[in-house]
Amino acid sequence: MEDEIIYTIPLRDVTNKSKATKRAPRAIRKVREFLKRHTKSEVVKLDNSINEKIWERSLNKIPARIRVKVVKEEGIAKAILVE
Repeated sequence: MEDEIIYTIPLRDVTNKSKATKRAPRAIRKVREFLKRHTKSEVVKLDNSINEKIWERSLNKIPARIRVKVVKEEGIAKAILVE
């Protein structure tokens, strides 16, 4: 059974609570944790497009939010950037 859901993941708190040199890595971790919590799956695979979107404007200028489409199949959640 496949479930397909679109999430908007807020990253503003990562910007406000992190040093400029650690924002992008923490944003990736936040996306992973968010999807684990909301999809209730242990394995979350992020598409390269998500990584490119977060790192697009360098290490310290991450986007405020990203929209992600998640396909869950057999306990594995695969995330793809929407846009």
